[in-house]
Amino acid sequence: MQLIDSHCHLDRLDLEALGGDLDHVFEQARALDVQQMLCVAINLELWPAMMAIVERYEQVYASVGVHPNEDAGEEPSVARLVELAAHPKVIAIGETGLDYFRSEGELEWQRERFRRHIRAARQTGKPLIIHSREAQPDTLNIMAEEGADEFGGIMHCFVDDWETARRAIELNFVISFSGIVTFKNATELKQVARQCPLEKMLVETDSPYLTPMPYRGKSNQPGYTRYVAEHIAELKGISVEEVAAATTENFYRLFPQCRG
Repeated sequence: MQLIDSHCHLDRLDLEALGGDLDHVFEQARALDVQQMLCVAINLELWPAMMAIVERYEQVYASVGVHPNEDAGEEPSVARLVELAAHPKVIAIGETGLDYFRSEGELEWQRERFRRHIRAARQTGKPLIIHSREAQPDTLNIMAEEGADEFGGIMHCFVDDWETARRAIELNFVISFSGIVTFKNATELKQVARQCPLEKMLVETDSPYLTPMPYRGKSNQPGYTRYVAEHIAELKGISVEEVAAATTENFYRLFPQCRG
């Protein structure tokens, strides 16, 4: 069985809490059948340090982008994103999107940044990684207006309703479930996981954040993708092997260069 963590932040892991260094983290991941992972950028200042990790490990790939809540540091132009995306291990643009929960005031800057990421994805032909929180209508509208369906991507750490998921799928995006789906109070999200077609799903940790049950409250790590997959299998009434096979194939369909 093989699983892929489709979204993690290896450069932000609390290695002391996890009992070792990155080699130890990857050993734990392999023990839980997590063979590959996508390390996702949140700004350009930390990107070189993140890429040093990515270049060291064959099983790790990367994205380039600036998170919607990052309101300081270098503002990415389309040209700058395209330039950095030329790195052979960069397979996606993002994470990008809209977050109206953490950011306040006039947020046109956030919407404009999102549009630039979509345009960079178009120029590079690389899929998008989209973060959306309390911004569903604007997120979907901008995706449609900018033609994001031409290259598709991932709705990362999905927390919205089935109608939002359905519209995103129509726009050529897959729905990625994090540890949140394992939380007892995530009733609506569990229903989305039941309804979402298996061929339109990914699994992720978003580590070091959002640790799934049964380790909620502790630092997250890529190996815990296994517990997300197991919970989705339980919700759908299928085996974890079926979830692993489908989500791995879905990842390779988006990112064929990662297929062994």
